[in-house]
Amino acid sequence: MTHPIYTGIWPVAPTPFRDDGTLDLDGMKRVLDLIIDQGVDGICILANFSEQFLISDAEREILTRLCLEHVAGRVPVIVTISHFATPIVVERARFAKALGADIVMMMPPYHGALLKGNAQQTFEQFQAVGEVGIPIMVQDAPLSGVDLPVPLLVKMAQQIEMLKLFKIECPRAAGKIRSLIAEGGAAIEGPFDGEEAITLLADLDAGATGTMTSALISDLIGPIVRNFLAGDRAAAIDGYTRVLPVINHENRQCGFQSAKAAMVAGGVIKSDFCRHPIAPLHADTKSMLLELLQPLDPLVLRWGK
Repeated sequence: MTHPIYTGIWPVAPTPFRDDGTLDLDGMKRVLDLIIDQGVDGICILANFSEQFLISDAEREILTRLCLEHVAGRVPVIVTISHFATPIVVERARFAKALGADIVMMMPPYHGALLKGNAQQTFEQFQAVGEVGIPIMVQDAPLSGVDLPVPLLVKMAQQIEMLKLFKIECPRAAGKIRSLIAEGGAAIEGPFDGEEAITLLADLDAGATGTMTSALISDLIGPIVRNFLAGDRAAAIDGYTRVLPVINHENRQCGFQSAKAAMVAGGVIKSDFCRHPIAPLHADTKSMLLELLQPLDPLVLRWGK
């Protein structure tokens, strides 16, 4: 692994809406400032936990421009560009690069349960984006339903110069990360995990150098990664044990709605509205989230007060 810059915690920024469903652009800036104040190593925008599937193309452009201008180089920014159509993915990559994005993240091509790119088509789409000349993170997520076996990922890493990072959040991620590193060697420059860090310790033990979580408790998860990478395994285990009930509740009960619920409670944003057909988070589920968070005193609950 030749690029230690691909380490640490790179959370996904949620997209705040007003109660009427319109974008809350001032809230978006506050979200970004909170995340930076959490001591992160980078930020990802327009990902699934940003509700990218509920955002129009015009809004994507507005948000990409706003986020990159507002972050202004304080930390690196990953822009998610996934789409089934290769020309659209390439266009999104060019746009992100032109605005100063550091990395783009993309899932393999898919559209619903039955329309998916095969291995060759997946390789060709990532290869086309590689020609744009911006580092790429592969998102290996169950949501796509596309199988990305280790030999394919290794082939892409070895033959596509700009493909440098891997967000592995499939079942048994640790085993896949371990195999990916063993077979890909130096071509695997940034193996990350996801899934709200619910398998973080196992993934770090397998060789992950970073994690892409939500923006809920980045200030508490970041030290776990840094302690582990520094060789302080005991501190990492202690920190992980402390936050695991929150991570479990987020992963299994709340999903992408958790960060915005906590940000409302902490005065960061004014609304945790999610666009239809997403149902509001149940009041009891939200209440337990906040109940589990409060003893940890995370920055999200006090940043805006």
